[in-house]
Amino acid sequence: MNRPVVIGISSIQQKGTFDELDEALVLMDQATKDAIKDTTNPNIAQYIDEIQVPKGFWKYRDPGRWIAERNGITSVKTSVTKIGVLQQNLINSACAKIINNEIQATLIVGGEARFKKIRGLIEGKDFIETELNENPDHYVKAEKDLHIEEEAEALGLMAVGYYAILESALRSSKKLSIQEHRKMLGKLYEKFSLIASLNSDGWIDEKLEWKNIATPSKKNPVQATPYNKYHCTSWNVNQASAMILCSENLADKLNIPVNKRIYPLASSETNHMIATIQRPNMIKPLGLELAAKFIIEISKENNFSANTFDLYSCFPVAVQMFSDELGLKDEDIKTVTGGMSFAGGPLNNYMIHSTVKMLSDIRKDNNKIGLVTGVSGMMTKQAFALWAKEPLMDFISKDVTSEAEKIEKPIPLSTLKEGKGIVIGYTTIPDAVDKKLKAIIYINDSQGKRKVLISRDTNIINNMGEEEWVGKEISFKDKFLVS
Repeated sequence: MNRPVVIGISSIQQKGTFDELDEALVLMDQATKDAIKDTTNPNIAQYIDEIQVPKGFWKYRDPGRWIAERNGITSVKTSVTKIGVLQQNLINSACAKIINNEIQATLIVGGEARFKKIRGLIEGKDFIETELNENPDHYVKAEKDLHIEEEAEALGLMAVGYYAILESALRSSKKLSIQEHRKMLGKLYEKFSLIASLNSDGWIDEKLEWKNIATPSKKNPVQATPYNKYHCTSWNVNQASAMILCSENLADKLNIPVNKRIYPLASSETNHMIATIQRPNMIKPLGLELAAKFIIEISKENNFSANTFDLYSCFPVAVQMFSDELGLKDEDIKTVTGGMSFAGGPLNNYMIHSTVKMLSDIRKDNNKIGLVTGVSGMMTKQAFALWAKEPLMDFISKDVTSEAEKIEKPIPLSTLKEGKGIVIGYTTIPDAVDKKLKAIIYINDSQGKRKVLISRDTNIINNMGEEEWVGKEISFKDKFLVS
């Protein structure tokens, strides 16, 4: 059959001094070699028709071609998927091509070497990447930007401020006080840190206590309230992962052992893009709801349910939004890796890492049915994927984008120069220029339109750390909060 199946996986990470560490290209090559070896049949390399690489911090134009040449992979098409495209999209597109007999096998591989770059700065050594100046066969990129000018002017391009604003809105909806919320986030991520410390591929070695996560310190500075460093994805890692998918026919032909095979069951995704401030309900986007509903219903129709999860964890609000849509309980374990803060969050490649870890766990316990989620942008796009040891159903993938677009429309931006409004989300962040704290506030104005405001008032900033501001009525002039 042309049923897609994963037959080879690998995940590696490095720690050490600058000279002991490799650049991302070498890490991805080693992950590829390990994944080929993992299949038990090196001849799989002769059947790999495409290599897909999610773009990282590195500058290589076509790492896939370089990797192919070093692993006996010939007559291959290469692609680089840029930031802004769901990582699950690489898996979905490969499955579709296998089912349609367009390819026999695919390699998906990604990696980062930010830790080596950091070590270079610490040790006073130059970090020089291998130059790869030829383009891949294909670049895959998003059609639109993931933010709008009004937001970028206030928050910059770093994601943490946007997610912190979403977190404040979610906190308010759950009617948690500032202190209750602080403890809840700490307890949630304490569990994540424990799992990461037990994960051989996790970046941290020791569990952190919730108070150390929740309390700002020199090692754990505030990034954007209520987020400290330990709440945020950790990019500065040396990690790579790879997976090889092929048709079940090819797996049979190459005598790939049954115990190596893991099957994709179903996937859903939404690419409905609305800027954070313009979403009708910032913490319950319709695309997320529809994509989750599809996964839940397809599981019921085929008489199984996921029992192991890795919810995308760039920031805590992402974990909570996925958990809420899936109906998970507080006590349910929500990660297999330990999350992006503690296991490592290699930018545009984490969902490949978490999927590889999920597949490894399913190999060890065939009763596990795994559900992995992914995000792109400012909680802009979301994806779900179900995996199991047995092909419990024929693989199906659904994109709910057009369905969501027909119903959910962006709220217009305010044109008022001054007036009143109701706060719908906020954070305080260090200013990019002078590093002093400033407050960023999203409001509904008196006409029901949205506006981004700024305040540098120390009293307001301090009060926002003690008292809930979501739901407050405020006054504004131009782009500034005045009361």
